[in-house]
Amino acid sequence: MDKAKERRISRNRIRVRIRRKVSGTAERPRLSVKKSLKHIYAQVIDDAAGKTIVAASSREADAGAKGANAAAAKAVGALIAKKAKDKGVKRVVFDRGGYQYHGNIKALADAARENGLEF
Repeated sequence: MDKAKERRISRNRIRVRIRRKVSGTAERPRLSVKKSLKHIYAQVIDDAAGKTIVAASSREADAGAKGANAAAAKAVGALIAKKAKDKGVKRVVFDRGGYQYHGNIKALADAARENGLEF
C-alpha cells in the first residue's frame, strides 16, 4: 500500500472518530473544514436537520484569495464567519475533519474567530 493511500485511510479513521463526538444542532451548528491540494472549503451544518446553513470556499469570487495556502484559508475563515453572522449563527462547534489543527486549518479557525464566530 502506498503512502498516500495509508494517509487517506488514517485521516478517514480520525475523521470518523471526531464525528462520533462532534455534532451540530440548530443552536450550535458544526463548522466543517475540507481541504484539497487546490482549494479549501468550509460549511456550517445543522446535523439535526441535515441541512447546510452556509458554505464558503477559496473557489468563490468574493473569497479574496485563491488556492490552498494560509492566505486563502484566512480569507475563507473570514468569509464563512460573515455569511454565518448574516444567517444569525454566532456559536459553532469546530470540526477539523481529521486534519491536524495546524497551518491552513488553524488559519481558517483563527480568521473565523476574529470575525465573530465563537468556538
